Amino acid sequence: MRWIRKVVGVSLCAAIGFSSFAFGTSDKAEAATPKAEKILKTGKQYLGVKYRLGAPSGVTYAFDCSSFIQYIYKKNGISLPRTTRQQVTKGKKVSRGYLSKGDLVFFTGRSGRSIGHVGVYAGANRILHTYGKTGVTISSLGTSYWKNHYATARRVIL
Repeated sequence: MRWIRKVVGVSLCAAIGFSSFAFGTSDKAEAATPKAEKILKTGKQYLGVKYRLGAPSGVTYAFDCSSFIQYIYKKNGISLPRTTRQQVTKGKKVSRGYLSKGDLVFFTGRSGRSIGHVGVYAGANRILHTYGKTGVTISSLGTSYWKNHYATARRVIL
């Protein structure tokens, strides 16, 4: 009788564990589209290119966050406005738990009040973006700065 309870208990724990695992993964992002992969590939070609606030549209010697996003999406057939404040109004809102490669990810600025930065979701909790002395880079969304300044995300690849 004891061994039946143990078997049932272990089976129940295993079932709960597997269903928890399944529920835990249900909010994972969808598979990346070929368009998203192309956009990321385009953006990665510019890793290390310097950051310059107000960099003009269409140049590749320097980018600010929104000119970088505008450039790599335009190279792949998607027109976006020039500024972060305009870009955040495009596409469809996506909750953080449902991010897919290619989604635009927005952050508040240092003030914490308004949208001040944009990057492209690169999968595995990372963003491809440009800022500061680093220039075009890939950063983890898990770092405290990006975690604390996360504002919203938009899907423009429809």
